Amino acid sequence: MKVAIPKETHPNETRIPMIPSDVERLVKRGAQIVIETGLGEALHLADEAYTKIGVTVETDRQKLLAEANMVLRLRLPPIEEIDQLQAGTIHVSYLDPFFNQPLIEKLAESDISAVCMEMIPRTTLAQKMDALSSQASLGGYAAVMLAAERLEKAFPMMMTPAGTLAPSRVFIIGAGVAGLQAIATAKRLGARVEAFDTRPVVAEQVRSLGAKFIQIDLGEMGQTKQGYAKQLTPEQLAKQQAGMAKHCAMADVVITTAQLFGRKAPTIVNADMVAKMKPGSIIVDMAVETGGNVVGSELDKEVVINGVRILGMANLPGRVPTHASQMYSSNLRNLIEHFWDDESKSLQLNTDDEIMDGCLITQNKTIRSSMLREHYGK
Repeated sequence: MKVAIPKETHPNETRIPMIPSDVERLVKRGAQIVIETGLGEALHLADEAYTKIGVTVETDRQKLLAEANMVLRLRLPPIEEIDQLQAGTIHVSYLDPFFNQPLIEKLAESDISAVCMEMIPRTTLAQKMDALSSQASLGGYAAVMLAAERLEKAFPMMMTPAGTLAPSRVFIIGAGVAGLQAIATAKRLGARVEAFDTRPVVAEQVRSLGAKFIQIDLGEMGQTKQGYAKQLTPEQLAKQQAGMAKHCAMADVVITTAQLFGRKAPTIVNADMVAKMKPGSIIVDMAVETGGNVVGSELDKEVVINGVRILGMANLPGRVPTHASQMYSSNLRNLIEHFWDDESKSLQLNTDDEIMDGCLITQNKTIRSSMLREHYGK
């Protein structure tokens, strides 16, 4: 099987899809891997780092894609490159399928077997392939570091001859993978941390990291089978905002992480809550790429409202590209090895396996994901 790994073309992307150590493991399993020249430049990896482990380098991107049996990427492909792929090619990457219907339909029409990294089930067996979780964890870390850099105070309590400095207060909204890592990072930096989540089941995890779990009675709540918080009713959202308002007002840093699988991110920090925060405080909106949790946040911009800095920076994992690439590369390699057949030296699209059944969204010129068909109204 000829496996192509093209360079990422998304503006400001600092991550790469596969690092040499993981590529080498696939080469040893019999994969014929071809990379686009300069694949590792963002991480200061020369082409030689790949060629010395048996990888071929191609300078012609179009030829690279046209001759591939499988393509591995990080970002979703430019729609104009789909026609360059052979029918039957396996394509593995993020695809953001709920918000990119034309791309998914193009993949189906072109008879591309599209494996969507976002659709890998959140099961114990699939944890090592779960790119959403691995990147969200680094995003949570990066959000805290970004806030610490921009805040006009130090995070930890300091006892000095000139007096005692109180620790900064950090309020984290959402205790999923990103939120829990944000809690852990803020605690390591010495901040006083509070956190809220609509799922009471995560309270113990929050407390185990040394943070205070804020309880707000929203009535019956729970989580989806993917592990995400369920969407709130308007009444529940109003209760949540009222309950969180005083904690936002006391905080030096607020980090929002709330995302809904396949939907626009909910607005949970409204203009009134921002207005009541202290001048000089920071809000990091980690959901800005899917619509944003904070009124006033803008993609890739720092907005100041009444002295409150709202940071809406995209691609937070890309702020630590070496480790983000390492984790995504491992996710890809684990996925491929799970479905690799050593005899035929190829990837088997075994849809009897719940992992492949969940993440293989197009095949044989059809959109095979019932969830996506329903979302598209088909």
